[in-house]
Amino acid sequence: MTASPKSRRRVLVGVSAVATVSLGVGVAAGSRISSPEDAAAKTAAPKASQITVPVAKKALSSKVVGRGDASFDGAVNIRVETSGLTTPPIVTGKVPAVGSTIIEGKALLEITGRPVIGLAGVLPMYRTLSPGSKGPDVLQLEQTLDRLGYDPGTVDDEYTLDTSAAVEELYENAGYEAPEPDEKFTQAVDQSKKQVDAAKKQLRQAQSQLKAAKDAKAKDTSVQQGAVDDAEENLADAQEAQNEAEFKAGTPLPVSEVVYVKTLPRRVDDVKVERGGTVNGVVMSASGASLVVTVKVDAETAQRLKAGMAATLDLGDSVSVAGKVRRVTKNGNQYDVVVAPNALTASQLALLRDANVRVTIPIKSTSGKVLAVPVAALSSGSDGASRVEVLRNGKVELIPVTVGLTADGFAQVTPKGDAKLSDGDQVVVGR
Repeated sequence: MTASPKSRRRVLVGVSAVATVSLGVGVAAGSRISSPEDAAAKTAAPKASQITVPVAKKALSSKVVGRGDASFDGAVNIRVETSGLTTPPIVTGKVPAVGSTIIEGKALLEITGRPVIGLAGVLPMYRTLSPGSKGPDVLQLEQTLDRLGYDPGTVDDEYTLDTSAAVEELYENAGYEAPEPDEKFTQAVDQSKKQVDAAKKQLRQAQSQLKAAKDAKAKDTSVQQGAVDDAEENLADAQEAQNEAEFKAGTPLPVSEVVYVKTLPRRVDDVKVERGGTVNGVVMSASGASLVVTVKVDAETAQRLKAGMAATLDLGDSVSVAGKVRRVTKNGNQYDVVVAPNALTASQLALLRDANVRVTIPIKSTSGKVLAVPVAALSSGSDGASRVEVLRNGKVELIPVTVGLTADGFAQVTPKGDAKLSDGDQVVVGR
């Protein structure tokens, strides 16, 4: 049976629709099918790109930074030598308060009613000094007296009457009577004066007898003249003996009335005695009157530091003060770096007292701004020379450089020869 034209049209439309659907399914399926090479290309890591930073122009400064505790400098124990006293060493007054200041030339304590005067010096008092004493302790005393403005005469190792006079001035300015010499010396002076008076009387009598003989026109006055000569000689001897006695009776310096401390003034940290008590060993401890900060560093760092270097102390609250390294001393396996502020206001002193502060000590710095790159940008060639990689126009150029100061993760660099390196050039620091 032959199909009608209308039926044939329905069949063609149906076939066409099926073909269209099949084509769409095939295209969709084909889009999901790829070769192994295409798959590997799609899953491979992206091509590495350089990490760069610009060359900077900046000032570099190498420094030591650390934290340290503030304290009063150089604590010492103060002892009074009381072995020269003939009475028990009773504290009778001038007991200092903690926090007070020991001033050179002033009494820091009273024992048996007598002052203990503080002086700056290295040698301790180990004996009573008096006219005729000689030694390094005498030299130290005269140097101290001279420095304080009291004239001890020739500054040497001999205690003279000039030294005695200077000691008297020291006591007067401290507000005390000068020490009395030993009684035997004052008695010797009194006795020598009597002998001088007797010798003078003898001389007057001899002279009177000589005059009477001459007035009587005696032919021989040799006996009377001899008596005058003997009397004059006796008077000279008596006067010499008096001078010697007076020399020995000059103002002494008792061993119990002076204490030497290496440096003054100092702050009283602790008092070991009380009024009415007996001195036995240390009477007080004292430290430097100025606050310092002590930073502990290792041996390698200590080698880079020395006294006199500038420093900055960070007191917090955006407050900082300038200071200097006072000293660097070994302390066990470490080193103590003692830093002192140059000057402190009352408020800064309050902030620093007993605080733990940040200390910065510049070691070396560049003269103004220089070309600087991160240390990570530096590399070495086969010859060991330093270089940096500069990214220019999509290409990396190796620029040989001389490396200068390194600080805070940056290094000073100077291009070698005809190589060019400028502020803002991009240097490679990683990939």
